[in-house]
This record gives sequence, C-alpha cells and structure tokens, in this order.
Amino acid sequence: MTYQKTIKNNVSVQGIGLHSGKPIEMQLKPAEPNTGIVFYRVDEPSKNMEIPARWNCVVDTRMNTCLGNADGLVISTVEHFMGALAGLGITNIRVELNGPEMPLMDGSARDFVKLLESAGVASQNQPVKALKILKPVSFKDDKGAEVRLEPAEAGFKLNFEIDFPQTKIIGHQEIKVDFNEENFKKLIAPARTFGFVAELEQLRAMGLAKGATLESAIAIQGDGVLNPDGLRDPNEFVEHKVLDAIGDLYQAGGPIIGIFSGVKSGHYHNNQLLRQVFADASNYEWVEL
Repeated sequence: MTYQKTIKNNVSVQGIGLHSGKPIEMQLKPAEPNTGIVFYRVDEPSKNMEIPARWNCVVDTRMNTCLGNADGLVISTVEHFMGALAGLGITNIRVELNGPEMPLMDGSARDFVKLLESAGVASQNQPVKALKILKPVSFKDDKGAEVRLEPAEAGFKLNFEIDFPQTKIIGHQEIKVDFNEENFKKLIAPARTFGFVAELEQLRAMGLAKGATLESAIAIQGDGVLNPDGLRDPNEFVEHKVLDAIGDLYQAGGPIIGIFSGVKSGHYHNNQLLRQVFADASNYEWVEL
C-alpha cells in the first residue's frame, strides 16, 4: 500500500513573482489526509481565500498555469511547485501566499524540492488514490501540438518531443521518462524555464515578466544562451517541458497510472487533456495504490 504524504513542519520562503517582479512570501503547512493540495491567498481575508489545485480551477494557461476561484482570486505559475509535490509524492499540503503569484525561485522545481525536504515528508494513514487511464484520450490543436494519455498496467511514463528549428541550441529534442522520485529529482527537477530574449522584451513592454532574470530562466539569443553558466543539461529544454506536464497533470487530484505523450505542447494542452479525460467516466477509474 502506498500512503498519502504531507510535510512534517511549517516552512516559508520569499521569492520574486514572474510577472510583477515583486516579493512574494509563501508558507507551507501540513494538511490532514484527503485534504489535497490547496492554495490560500492570505492577503485577501475578506474573500474566499481557498483555491484548490485542481484541473477545473485552472483559469488561464497562456504563459503559465493559473488557478482561480469564484471570488476572482488567482495564483499563477503553480506548475513548477506542483511538479515538486508530484515528484516527492506529497498529496496533502496547505500553501499560503500573500500575492497572486508563486515565487519563481530559479525557474525550475529544484528549489521547491529542497524547501519541501527541509520541512520533512511525513507518511499518513490513508492510501493514495491514483487516476488509472482505461482507454486512450488525446487532444490536439490546429498548429501541430498534441497530447495523449494511454493505459498502462502500472506506473507513469512520459514521452515528450519539442522542435525549435529557429535556434540550434534547442533544435529537435525528445525524451522518455519513467516517473519516480529518483528520476524526477536528478533529471527533471533542475530543468529551468526558458525563453527568447526578443520575446522577453516584448513581454516587458506589456508590463509582464518583470521578475524574469538570468537567475530564474534560460535566456536564448540566436544559437546560444546568455546565462553565464550555460545549460545544466543539453536536454534541459525538453526536460523542462516534462516538468511542466508533470505539474499540470498532478492537478488531476492524484498521481496517474498511464503513459503521457506530448508533442510541441504546453499548459493549455495539458489542461485540455485532463478535461477530456474527466468528460467521460469510462476513460478512467480511481484505484488505491
């Protein structure tokens, strides 16, 4: 039997929001079994502060995954933190934030993993329920991006491919990952978000991405990167796309038993895939691990 997990102790951290560029404080607290992952906007006490980390609470996927509630409160850029929770198997946690964004940290899940491990991970007395995929479900757009979930007897596997012919530093990359804590912490968690310098300048002109720096993202210019230390791994770009997918899919409400495939896809496609899964009860079943 695999049991639910939470953290042992309260822990907090302060970082910069991706878009506002302003300091954000996050406090993590243990939660009871079957609570799930729940965010709270503690800077808005007059409203319903609670925002569950679920696929049907996603309100925006244009540049990140943004969760929201009926009172109009949002938490953006949750995907890297959600990936860290999935990687460590944490199923129950209370996340308190004093603003509308997650702290960006270094643009990967590595710092979040370290933070969670510093709080300690505690096993609870209730079994984990996993979403078992029973038949293939897919979603594609008109630009060639596609995502797919297929059945598997056990475990979770991810296949991903990206194609950026405009720069040699990325080009075409493919990866296949057996999802487990060791592979996640070693291969996926350190992979940082990335962007093109020209696009970043456009976003800043729109008042966005004020918090993006060389300490929190890979900056691509021409066929190279501006980061002084270069890449952490030659496949860091596709590895980060896998991190995004893991974080987005963990909003299913538990781990997944199945095989995920993504081709040139992003947050929007990941969320639409979950919506397709839950639109038909014959696509899945909840099972105890």
